[in-house]
Amino acid sequence: MDVSRRLTVSFAALTLSLVTACGGAATPAGKAAESASAGPYTLKVEHLYGTTEITKRPERIVTIGLSDHEPVLALGFKPVGVVDWFQRSPFSDWPWAKDKWGGTEPTVLGLREDGVKMEKLLALKPDLIFAMYSGIKKENYDQLSKIAPVVAQPKGFDPYAAPWQEMQLLAGRALGKEAEARQLVTGIQDAFARARKDNPQWAGKTAVAADSFKAGTYSAFQKGDPKSAFLAELGFTIPEQITKQAGASNVAEFGSEGLNMLEVDRLVWLTTGKEPWERIKKDPVYKELKVAKENRHLFLTYQDPPVGAALSFNTALSIPYAIEQVVPLLKG
Repeated sequence: MDVSRRLTVSFAALTLSLVTACGGAATPAGKAAESASAGPYTLKVEHLYGTTEITKRPERIVTIGLSDHEPVLALGFKPVGVVDWFQRSPFSDWPWAKDKWGGTEPTVLGLREDGVKMEKLLALKPDLIFAMYSGIKKENYDQLSKIAPVVAQPKGFDPYAAPWQEMQLLAGRALGKEAEARQLVTGIQDAFARARKDNPQWAGKTAVAADSFKAGTYSAFQKGDPKSAFLAELGFTIPEQITKQAGASNVAEFGSEGLNMLEVDRLVWLTTGKEPWERIKKDPVYKELKVAKENRHLFLTYQDPPVGAALSFNTALSIPYAIEQVVPLLKG
């Protein structure tokens, strides 16, 4: 599984499905109207595509962003449908989120590579849809809005580049839990502040999170990517060259000839399994980098243990686990 390439959640089947499915969306909408008439409940949230009005206290939440379920789960709501980024089974078994799920298993609407299966989404009869970390297009947002209110990504950011704080606060506003969301954000920011205070040597040092999903091909994550954002919040600086080369993508991709971009103070490799580690170390160009010769690189896996996954999610739930796991390793 390659989790390093440009992030996408496919909506290829969305248009075709909704042409025939919109008639079935009347039931959730009707229930929303009945609930609203039973008592006042109206929330308005702003996002990339405008303002969404939520007139019913959500009970059947669907998340189609790769990590959207975690900001929702952190506020005590269990989504009934999710997108599976890492193909973990059971889905609810991540160590930082397991207790929040409490044994509940959501319906997997699709894998990252395959996209959202609309027949599954419609069958769940959602009353609120989160699409914050999804790269959703306006036309798909409009189509999904015929089924239920949709919360797209925070405005003012490129796709997949909104900070975790913004997504947690947006989820809080949409769920009527903004105060709780702010408390969560403050708690995590305090944890980062403690890590920076305990490690003043990281201030001003450069760091890069990288991956190599096949021989001779490398990826470096730009500063807006959650993995690099995590390193930045520990006090490191992400080189602008990488962000510039990444452009609209979350990664800069290059061959061995571009490995000099990884000549930083601290290099964190994230790979699917441990097999790529020796291959990377044996690359003739990589072997000559100072970061390799001076052993200033750190090799981690996305799963087993799931440190890389925690960095990829980079949510109010996963960050404490990531700090606990990564900070001692960065000190070494």
